[in-house]
Amino acid sequence: MPVSNKLSIALAQINPIVGDVSGNIKRILTARTQAISADLVLVPELALSGYPPEDLILKDAFLDIISKAINTLALATYNDRGSALIVGTPWRIKERRYNVALLLDNGQITSIVFKHYLPNYGVFDEARIFTSGPKPKPVLFRGFYLGLMLCEDMWHKDIATTLYRDGAEILIALNSSPFELDKLKNRHKHASNRVRETGLPIIYLNQICGQDDLVFDGASFILNNSGQLIHQLPSWKESVVITKWTRNKSKALSCTSNKLTPQPNRLEGIYQALMLGLRDYVTKNHFNGVLIGLSGGVDSALSTAIAVDALGSNQVWCIMMPSPYTSHESLNDAKIISKLCNVRLDNISINPAMNAFGCMLKNVFSNKSTINSITKENIQARARGISLMAISNEFEYMVLATGNKSELSVGYSTLYGDMCGGYSVLKDIYKTTVFDMARWRNTYHPLGALGPKGAVMPESVISKSPSAELKSNQKDQDTLPSYNQLDSILHCFIEHDMGPNEVIAIGYDAMMVRSIFQMLCKSEYKRRQAPLGVKITNRAFGRDRRYPSVNGFINTD
Repeated sequence: MPVSNKLSIALAQINPIVGDVSGNIKRILTARTQAISADLVLVPELALSGYPPEDLILKDAFLDIISKAINTLALATYNDRGSALIVGTPWRIKERRYNVALLLDNGQITSIVFKHYLPNYGVFDEARIFTSGPKPKPVLFRGFYLGLMLCEDMWHKDIATTLYRDGAEILIALNSSPFELDKLKNRHKHASNRVRETGLPIIYLNQICGQDDLVFDGASFILNNSGQLIHQLPSWKESVVITKWTRNKSKALSCTSNKLTPQPNRLEGIYQALMLGLRDYVTKNHFNGVLIGLSGGVDSALSTAIAVDALGSNQVWCIMMPSPYTSHESLNDAKIISKLCNVRLDNISINPAMNAFGCMLKNVFSNKSTINSITKENIQARARGISLMAISNEFEYMVLATGNKSELSVGYSTLYGDMCGGYSVLKDIYKTTVFDMARWRNTYHPLGALGPKGAVMPESVISKSPSAELKSNQKDQDTLPSYNQLDSILHCFIEHDMGPNEVIAIGYDAMMVRSIFQMLCKSEYKRRQAPLGVKITNRAFGRDRRYPSVNGFINTD
């Protein structure tokens, strides 16, 4: 018989760093200290190693460190006789590597729960590095039977129903679930299905962090045994919350701690994702700050605002690099942006570099009657890239690329030019969304932002016709359709994997659709060389969408 019908469970929504095992121990123990009155503290999937650990899991030396770290955490539960821990971690058994949750109590590992379903789609490659474990059984903890699941296992009906049939009184899902648009609704849906199938309440715990191109939004929650949302933790913020549970006469567990934290709307969610992704990438890699080529256009303006909000104005350095084709309006807009965002702005003309390249290449080009316009335009973009990288090398500021998903999709970008950078905050953001976010940020100050309240760019930056300003009177729409049309068509091709005829059937012009499809296919080699950037859609360029650069199948039917 249980000693008590009451149980307190703490949800530790923390920000681990991949590979930083000693740091992650401290983060877990700090969360435990904050919740020391709880009977049990939960931390997310693979919190000890950080997620995704990728090929670190294949290193025996890394797993040796993990094993010692678990001993340290277990000892903590013995020394003060306080909260027990359920820790997500990689675990090696007879040379096989598993994704597990360990229950640590009274100084020892009292239970091991294995992840059964290993995702192997989209950004996930777990089947490559882990061995599938047996389906979990309920874990007995101080008189309560806990049904532990690890991330993907919650998305499959049979795991939860098996736990219920074997006597689980509550479902607990430890996750490292990356953010993408509308993902929280999907998590709620799957969790609600598990509750409906079992009649058990569920705790869904997720981590909060940026890791390379992935961001994890937290947004942990609890559903009661009717499937009602009764506790919602914040998105985009570390949080440690103690919840109280009571077993009634019919042996059903109910949570008496109810709090619903409001969740951000669509644009704020995207903006918070970009802030966190950039902040964690810069700080965890120990850069002094970011360096931005500020052109006076909307992409570089929004990138500057996000960087200032994420890092603070003292860690953002902007460089204006005018050419003979740079308009007075762009020069003026760049100055206004720098003042509104309170960032350093230096002006470095690329005219000398253009002249130098003209002299260097004169003999090689001497037999040509005219030099291709694209060649001249790319020389300008690359002169800017060289300048930014030189400053980056000297001052250890990371160059932040400012291109967007629309441009990257169709190759409207220059390798070793405007594609230079260690990170690309707008990489998965379509141009139309860039405009929406710029307008939104001018009227709203994001939660936790370090930048100024009020406008961060003049309205002229948003309203003027987009232009790369690499030749006289140039406009993006000289080469591309309107961004409204372009983005809608690209969304069909990329997010929905439609073919040209399917898109034409919707009502788009056939010649335009086929032209965009050709540009999309032929630009894969550029995307392979693009910097990392924050993933916010379900088909971001990179691990989500893997197409060969050498591709004889460019199907326009």
